[in-house]
Amino acid sequence: MKRDSRLSSVLHALLHMAEQPGPMTSDALAQCLGTNPVVVRRTMGFLRDAGIVQSERGHAGGWRIQADLRTVTLRQLHEALGEPAMFAIGNRHEAPECLVEQAVNAAFEGAFAEAESLLLQRFSDITLADLAADFARRHAAVRRTRK
Repeated sequence: MKRDSRLSSVLHALLHMAEQPGPMTSDALAQCLGTNPVVVRRTMGFLRDAGIVQSERGHAGGWRIQADLRTVTLRQLHEALGEPAMFAIGNRHEAPECLVEQAVNAAFEGAFAEAESLLLQRFSDITLADLAADFARRHAAVRRTRK
């Protein structure tokens, strides 16, 4: 089963955008992410609708972060992307009358709900500013070792 990596990609793009003094084009972001500019525009559209980024048209246009990095949480970004499934595993629903399937699904549902709740709570505690600061520390450490 293919994993949904949109949240990871969005975080990657936003951290690149946070380092730029001006807007970044869909082409530039696509190059950073190794994807197609159409995918970038579609994904950034969700963030624009949520008030996190804005787009500017024209020759000097592109995408720019509109929100304060200190207030945007991973949970908000997850929600802006339409709350994609948290886990690649899930219940079977081929034979709802099957007692074995019912027992397995009942066990999984509680565990999945608990794990998702815990993960979303953690996502609520992590901001874009936290990630940007971590990136800055890592970048500074790499620069020091290269000198």
